Amino acid sequence: MMRLLVLVLLLANGAYFAWSHDYLRAYGLGPAVPNEPQRLAQQVKPEAIVLLSPQELAAVEARIKADALPKECLQAGPWDEAQAALVRKALAAWPADSWRLDVVQEPARWIVYMGQFANRNVQARKQAELARMRIDATPVSAEALQPGLTLGHAESEGAAQAQLANLEKKGIRKAKVVMERDAVDRYQLRLPAVTEAVRSALPELKSAMAGRTFKPCN
Repeated sequence: MMRLLVLVLLLANGAYFAWSHDYLRAYGLGPAVPNEPQRLAQQVKPEAIVLLSPQELAAVEARIKADALPKECLQAGPWDEAQAALVRKALAAWPADSWRLDVVQEPARWIVYMGQFANRNVQARKQAELARMRIDATPVSAEALQPGLTLGHAESEGAAQAQLANLEKKGIRKAKVVMERDAVDRYQLRLPAVTEAVRSALPELKSAMAGRTFKPCN
């Protein structure tokens, strides 16, 4: 009996020794591994982990909070096709979803017109005469109507005719209503969600904007 007990103890000690020294790991037997080395193989790009200083962390948190705030929408323009091409070129490196150029139709322009005058001197004398009558008059912008004066403008012929009728009551006799410009397509830049990064890049567009400035979207 004593021999059997000793034999059992020897076998038990041998089994424990084999189990505790990982000799039975191939059979799925062995103690738990506290350092879990298999997790190292499961890491994804561990070299991308960057330790931040308290100042860097504060800057990142501030940027995240700023990006979470409602974004302002800005617009500028309008421009003709040639100028819009320059704006489009200046925006080529910007993210595609940060801007767009919308086509907007600029309505026809009707004016109360006086002219054509024989020369610029005659135009200047007539402009001075109208000023003494307290009537605003400016040189017409359409080249085909120069030299001439604009005494008022409107988006429809009917509205311009109403302005002419009022001027005739003031003694104006040689003015008429003409179309200065037909309806034309223009291009307007829209920045739908202006982040701090976009705002800091706005000065880069100044040279392409032909004097236009940004304002809140309609």
